[in-house]
Amino acid sequence: MRLIAALLLALIMPLAAAAQSPTDDAAIRAAIERQLEAFSSNDGAAAWSYAAPSIQQRFPTPDAFMALVEQAYPPVYRSRSHSFGDLAQTPLGLAQRVEIVDGDGVAWDALYTVEEQPDGSWKITGCYLAKKAGVTA
Repeated sequence: MRLIAALLLALIMPLAAAAQSPTDDAAIRAAIERQLEAFSSNDGAAAWSYAAPSIQQRFPTPDAFMALVEQAYPPVYRSRSHSFGDLAQTPLGLAQRVEIVDGDGVAWDALYTVEEQPDGSWKITGCYLAKKAGVTA
């Protein structure tokens, strides 16, 4: 899984920035930011609300979603800090690169895939993590 994430992150580098409006860019970043804040404050309902319908169907309750994230995505679940990189079109669709520093000070590259909903909001469809080799904060 980490190899796949590393390959996906490498794919994003040569791709052109996504042709989204500045409003869309801000809305995408806000959705990711708010979900990270919700994880940090143990607000499962809020964190789950930023997940796309396909994710909500797989994890039909906020508690089930939080349990998955806590177990499978600890850097996301308890990040110390994060910064946003490029937003680009990838083979997986529109993706936002985020550098995350976990609770132990280890740096990670995260690639968040997102999709626009019928109401114009943006929801998170996936998160792919790759540990940055030898980088700690």
